[in-house]
Amino acid sequence: MKRRTVAVLLTAVMTMAMTAGCAGSSGSSDSGSGEESYTIGISQFAEHGSLDNCREGFLQGLEEEGIVEGENLTVDYKNAAADMGTASQISDTFVSDKVDMICAIATPTAQSAYNAAMDTDIPVIYTAVTDPVAAELADEEGNPVGNVTGTSDELPIKAQLEMIRTMLPDGQKIGIMYTTSEANSISALETYKELAGDYDFEIVEKGITATADISLAADDLLSQVDCITNLTDNTVVASLPTILEKANEKGIPIFGSEIEQVKIGCLAAEGLDYIALGKQTGQMAAKVLKGEAEASELPYETITEPGFYVNTKVAENLGITVPEELAGTAVESFDTISEAEAE
Repeated sequence: MKRRTVAVLLTAVMTMAMTAGCAGSSGSSDSGSGEESYTIGISQFAEHGSLDNCREGFLQGLEEEGIVEGENLTVDYKNAAADMGTASQISDTFVSDKVDMICAIATPTAQSAYNAAMDTDIPVIYTAVTDPVAAELADEEGNPVGNVTGTSDELPIKAQLEMIRTMLPDGQKIGIMYTTSEANSISALETYKELAGDYDFEIVEKGITATADISLAADDLLSQVDCITNLTDNTVVASLPTILEKANEKGIPIFGSEIEQVKIGCLAAEGLDYIALGKQTGQMAAKVLKGEAEASELPYETITEPGFYVNTKVAENLGITVPEELAGTAVESFDTISEAEAE
């Protein structure tokens, strides 16, 4: 009886060991192939072309570094629909889920992600943050204030003003609409005001607090200015078709801040390529995921060379001739009109 009992016990132990071994081999790729796998939570503040391009570029940058969605990368993407409360909830969810990294696209989501992850070991990598210092994500030297870093989409404001002066030699007043709660917009507006006098321009500003303010604010601003120049303000950019429709009715040009805005109907921009910015961010994120550096060790980065983008169809409709000195330097030209004009 004793021998039989021992044999039964041994058989049971061996069966349990085999079962455990099988369970282990069917888990994450870490224990099977030895390859690391990662989960990244992507929090995007609003849905519009420039931020979408940042996300696309971010994933491309990771892929170039061997971190590929569907292979060794799981992506949990959430959009805050330009709502700060939602952005905060998304960040809290990612922290609760213990993702390996949070990628925050735009200033409000970067701030909420950093606040949520501050007391954890989850790194935050941001992109499309115009002024990381003003957003309290970096110190005056550009170094991270914690386990957070990324890329800035700081606007080439001097180049934009030079371009507008060349395009509108008789222009006097430039309108700027901005969201009063967006630190990136306030920072860019102040720079515009500081530099405008050097080009004989006056800045007329119009602050808004929500999307519902856009229509009336646009009417008021367009009645006072020769043109409008956009910031990378998320609320304003998300409502750009409305602003373009009103501006086209009055024959007033709108200048963009990046390529997507020119594609959909802005006249021109000395702007950024957000795909490239996203790629740069993805490459930074790969360093952190692979353990090559801590986020807290990487100063934020910028793209220093803007590109000139122009919409020749819009110029034609407005009766504006694009000077040869600009046309010859265009990175890309478009012959499209806004959806409102098409209708």
